[in-house]
Amino acid sequence: MAGERLLLAHDLGTSGNKATLYDEAGNLRCSVVCGYETSYPRDRYVEQDAEALWAAVCRSTRLLLEKAGVAPEAVLGVSFSGMMMGCLLVDAQGQPLRPLLLWADTRSDAQEREMIERVGAERGYRITGHRLSASYSAAKLLWVRDNEPELYAKADKMLNAKDYIVLRLTGARVTDYSDASGTNLLDIERRVWSEELLQALEIPARLLPELHASRDVVGRVTEEAARETGLLAGTPVVLGGGDGSCACVGAGVARPGRAYCVLGSSSWISTASRQPLLDPQMRTFNWVHLDENLYTPCGTMQAAGYSYSWFRDALGGEEKRLARERNVSAYDLLNALAEASAPGAGGVLYLPYLLGERSPRWDHAARGAFLGLSVRTTKGDMTRAVLEGVGYNLKIIRDILLGGAKMEKLAMIGGGAKGRTWLQILSDIWQQELTLPRYREEATSMGAAVCLGVGLGLYEDFTAAERLNPDEDCVRPDAQNAAAYARGFARFDEAYMALRPLFAHMAQDRAESL
Repeated sequence: MAGERLLLAHDLGTSGNKATLYDEAGNLRCSVVCGYETSYPRDRYVEQDAEALWAAVCRSTRLLLEKAGVAPEAVLGVSFSGMMMGCLLVDAQGQPLRPLLLWADTRSDAQEREMIERVGAERGYRITGHRLSASYSAAKLLWVRDNEPELYAKADKMLNAKDYIVLRLTGARVTDYSDASGTNLLDIERRVWSEELLQALEIPARLLPELHASRDVVGRVTEEAARETGLLAGTPVVLGGGDGSCACVGAGVARPGRAYCVLGSSSWISTASRQPLLDPQMRTFNWVHLDENLYTPCGTMQAAGYSYSWFRDALGGEEKRLARERNVSAYDLLNALAEASAPGAGGVLYLPYLLGERSPRWDHAARGAFLGLSVRTTKGDMTRAVLEGVGYNLKIIRDILLGGAKMEKLAMIGGGAKGRTWLQILSDIWQQELTLPRYREEATSMGAAVCLGVGLGLYEDFTAAERLNPDEDCVRPDAQNAAAYARGFARFDEAYMALRPLFAHMAQDRAESL
């Protein structure tokens, strides 16, 4: 359409890149997904070929413009959301020296221990707003140093996923504060690379990219990148941010008092705050917001939607068969079973620790469990217990954040936010109204698009997201269920604490059997 002015947002996820076009009013025009492979060379090793990410960005851009029927001239600029906590080393020519180590790569246990010994767990948490952990970029970088020294010696910069794509588009070797806050190397309050940490860990400052605000125009599409992507040379590139911070903005959380919950394979609750919220028990953590003057205190659990998909695949064979016959979702059939079970799931509890747990437990040894089964237990009880167990776990995170921040609004986004049954259970457990924005599965790319618009001067600030992705519905809590869920939550917490020593013993058994 002649005269169109469109915003191009790329969302680099774990399984693929989603390229999305929005108009200036926030209307979704078109989106395309191009996947790439993840490699698991050994247990706890999770890697991707950086060239495959670039190829997906190039292909998705071309397909998107073709599918939308728009000319490259209509694209005002491009920005990014990207998976965080990675480690990609490039040489002086910008060539990747090895595959990207993903957020899910936890091979660097020894380096985590070294970091804690050299810095101290509490000191590291206070500086970075995060636990010192193998999950973050610093430990991965130290693993490369310790295990691939010849490669490490050739490294010029350590980048995250979106930073590498920005390098390919513009030649700039930069990162933003939000992605930097997932490295375990950023002084989160001063928003500078921490000299204390770099000295303690013997990491040269030259390896770290230049820090920028997410809204900064960091370059323009080069002639070479234009030939590969189909974009016009000279198109502005706004840096964008990590996927967690982009989701925050896309959900309309751009000022204190607002919060959101992503209900996907994993799940997290986060809010906006003017300062980091440091939990005395270090159960939650903090990102820098896309608005560099704000923070996004957060707690992430590992297996939320993943628990439900596991249950569907392991115990929902009949529902999957009926779903194929009736051309409906197996989840709809399982939801109906859950609705037939009363709050409290007939006394059945489910611990959602299939992948161990990050926040709030920080227990790699934890495992999933059903408790309270009897001869009267139905599949509906077990289904409801799964949904409630995730809700109980998220309640701990929510309650921690409420200790330092208000949650006047709590928006729900992600694939799990499509089902009313689960949303009602969560609302009842938390006794909080949940708001449902227009774009629930596109919130992350919406955040990157808003960042682009702010960077280009189209929007006054990040609160523009509130009108670009407005609330369309809400779920209100049923006060009659509050007492049952208060009891269930207490028993849920008791169950984990009782089983915690057993989980540790079982982890030792697994290690000895390898």
